[in-house]
Amino acid sequence: MEFLPPEDAPKGAEGKLYVYSRVRLAWYYRPSDVSDRPVTDSRLLLAAIYSEVCDINQLRAKCHVVHRDKISDLSGWKKRPDRFYFNRLFDPYIKKEFEIIQATDLRNLPDNIRDTLTSRYEYVVAEKEVVPDLTDVLRLCDTCQVWCPSPDSVQCDRCKRFFHMRCVQPPLAAKPSRGYGWTCAPCSKRHEEEVDSRDVRPSAPIIPKKTNAPAARGRGRPRKDRTQAEKEEKLPIKHFRMWPFRYFGQYTVAEDTLDPEDLIFPRTATRLGPKFQANVAAEPETDLDISGTFVCDAAGIDTHSEPLEQDERGGDNTIEVLSAINILTESEVEACKARLTTDKKLRTSVDWLTEVIHRFSVAALAARPLTSVNMKSFMRTEKWKRHENRYTDKEWSVEEIAAFEDAIAAHGPELRAVRDEVVTRSIYEVVRFYGHWKCSKLGEENLRILEHGLPVKPPGRQYKTVAEAVIGQRVGMNDDEGSIISHPSKTATCGACRTRDSRTWWKAPKGLSTSILCDPCGTNWRKYADLNVRPIREESLPAAKKVVVAEKREGTPLAGPVAKRARTSTASAHSTPPPPVVSAAPQIRCMACLKNGPLGKVLKCKQCEFRVHAAGACGAVVDPDSVDSWVCELCQNDETQEASLNSECLLCPRERKGVVKKVPPGGIAPESFLHARKPTEGQGWTHVLCSVFIPELTFTDASRLRSVEGLSSISRHRWTTKCCLCGDAQGAVIRCCDCNKEYHASCAWRHGHKFGFEIQPVKSSRRETTITTTFKGESGCMNAVISCKEHDHSKRDIYGICETNEGGEARSFSSTFLSVVADQRMLLQTALQVYCQAYKQAPVSQAHGLLRKARRLDPLLLNNIRLETLPHHADLNATDPECFRCHTHFSPAFYPVERLGDDAFTCHTCHFSENETRGMLEKEEMDGTSMVMA
Repeated sequence: MEFLPPEDAPKGAEGKLYVYSRVRLAWYYRPSDVSDRPVTDSRLLLAAIYSEVCDINQLRAKCHVVHRDKISDLSGWKKRPDRFYFNRLFDPYIKKEFEIIQATDLRNLPDNIRDTLTSRYEYVVAEKEVVPDLTDVLRLCDTCQVWCPSPDSVQCDRCKRFFHMRCVQPPLAAKPSRGYGWTCAPCSKRHEEEVDSRDVRPSAPIIPKKTNAPAARGRGRPRKDRTQAEKEEKLPIKHFRMWPFRYFGQYTVAEDTLDPEDLIFPRTATRLGPKFQANVAAEPETDLDISGTFVCDAAGIDTHSEPLEQDERGGDNTIEVLSAINILTESEVEACKARLTTDKKLRTSVDWLTEVIHRFSVAALAARPLTSVNMKSFMRTEKWKRHENRYTDKEWSVEEIAAFEDAIAAHGPELRAVRDEVVTRSIYEVVRFYGHWKCSKLGEENLRILEHGLPVKPPGRQYKTVAEAVIGQRVGMNDDEGSIISHPSKTATCGACRTRDSRTWWKAPKGLSTSILCDPCGTNWRKYADLNVRPIREESLPAAKKVVVAEKREGTPLAGPVAKRARTSTASAHSTPPPPVVSAAPQIRCMACLKNGPLGKVLKCKQCEFRVHAAGACGAVVDPDSVDSWVCELCQNDETQEASLNSECLLCPRERKGVVKKVPPGGIAPESFLHARKPTEGQGWTHVLCSVFIPELTFTDASRLRSVEGLSSISRHRWTTKCCLCGDAQGAVIRCCDCNKEYHASCAWRHGHKFGFEIQPVKSSRRETTITTTFKGESGCMNAVISCKEHDHSKRDIYGICETNEGGEARSFSSTFLSVVADQRMLLQTALQVYCQAYKQAPVSQAHGLLRKARRLDPLLLNNIRLETLPHHADLNATDPECFRCHTHFSPAFYPVERLGDDAFTCHTCHFSENETRGMLEKEEMDGTSMVMA
């Protein structure tokens, strides 16, 4: 709303030299913060005519908040980040919601009032039942032709004309009750004549009244106009004294809106008049002699009683005197106080003094001596209560004070949350003690200021000259620092998604299973108040964590969905199995399928902390005894150095700066499945995704995804096509199964495309020539597919990478177990394993590796496939090219060496070996390390 200088800045021209350090913010509430109704739309807000001045360093980011009627494409608006909308207003003082309409939609108002509202304000706030009246056509009294507002007017039920209640003859004292109508005099006379003439005909059908109220919003196809959305963000909004809202509802006097000083806040009905006041009749005049005697005719006995006493309203018998200190002298009060106690601290206690004055007043009104008053009893009996109550709370013990201060440090002034920590006290005692505790802290601070003076202001807070104001920079504390937990516990778990791995941990709202949130959940909660809470069973919690859940309060975030207790009966006891019990073991998230599992079910690299399902997406078969010491193949290669030290994928665009480190600095675990790589037959490396989803590649050992073969047999089209995601022409691309887009497998994974396996049915005529497999009861030809995330995958059965035959995640099992239970191997394998063993196994039994490679190169040599980098004047028929390094004449491609002339060439193997060595040397020169080569 506005920027403000520091609070201690002087007024006038001198205050302009101070840099703005505060800001006035208008509040918007989330619906879940002010009511218990569940709202699924996290972008919906409630406006409020309420502002607060806070420090400027509390601003985190910028967002757009627009009224719903100004948004043409709501679905597109909510897809963009930091976009919110509102259509109602919440008043934090009267705790009530109101409708918000645009001021230009007002119709049923005089011209001067309507022009004033539309020129000053953008929106008008009113009750829901008043909005149709405000947006209707202008209503004029049929008698005086003056505007008649709804509270002072009445409508004829037959002619539908409006009249002032004072203009009707005779004037109406009140409107008709609900369910009844009113007719004007001409309509009533006309109706009587029709009845008398017995010519009453059926009434004409009721035509709905026309209104200019905004039409109901439809659910049509959203518009995709990006420029229109940008225009809606920048639409000008009228503000009058910094507010675009003004209340004009049921309790507004229309003429008051012309006054610019009139209050704009929502109002309610006043508590005056006979509805809220009791009308007590006068005291009846009775004869005491007659009223004192009662005769019971039925029993024949005369019964005498005391005369009846009528308690007049406001008399001594209907009120309770809290203080009559005015009838006591100051010397009497001080003398009695000194007699009652010698404790100076107790003499200044508000509760003690209030009770002393009350007991003195009761004794003085009863004409008892003041010396009869004593303060030995801490209980008092109030006139309108049956039981005795303490006039002061019990002394707080040291343990209760410590628990209270710890709760204040954790939850702030949220006293209901503090009450949950201090279980021995009621909420009323906590509120009273909070007031005393806060006053004591302020007293200690004031005493410290009196002894040592005011604290020195931090540098940069204020500036004396214009030059200092221009170059001065105020260093503020980031607001996120108070919400980020820098040192979480070793077993830190997100209270929403249950993950245990996060680079940043945030404080969680009260009501979740833990007090911290991971980075995605914490960001979603802070920006949109949106938490995807996973349910947790109470039986899986340890005994120390089972606490009584307090009743849900206003403003408290909703906890996770509570699982209903299963209904048990004798008929369903044998047919319905009990729900599985969630294990309390630490959960680890697999980087392939992003699902959690315990250690052993999900393996975790000892060095780089890479996590993947056992035998699932990487073919890692580990003995149960060595689960804790499992090391991924990249980290294992650092010790054995069997493959290349350059771990870049040969099928993806290669980095030009040198070797990519396998483990980021600082020991942070890789957070992507692209860390999983496999060695090739040439001792290079490829991503598991690239080697599985490129059809030309195979594995020497498909069960463990070892030794990728067939890089030289990849078609030229894959190498020369440009990736539509990164725009790089290097590497091998794959085509989407639903469109013509082509991209690298690693780029598709980073952009969130769908990876999986699909089973296609095979005709009976092709079953002998087609390899078929069975997965989850479906038989056919399994294909590895990649589909863009924009396509609809709900109508296709695409199995995930780690999805098993039984529908769960990948299981952990050892090689010994597999050999013993051979019949159940297919029941425990993942879709990736089934596909690789059926279609990715190289024919190792037919020939050794070198012969298999030669057979793959034979078609290339027979078709004379050579790269077009040879000079045009080279006569290949006259002279067969020869590699100047290894002097071979056989290679799928020859590359010219410019530094040695036009007749010098290198074969395919020597060319890539030289480039790889040069890149490693450049990288090690930059890092200041030395290279050791075999």
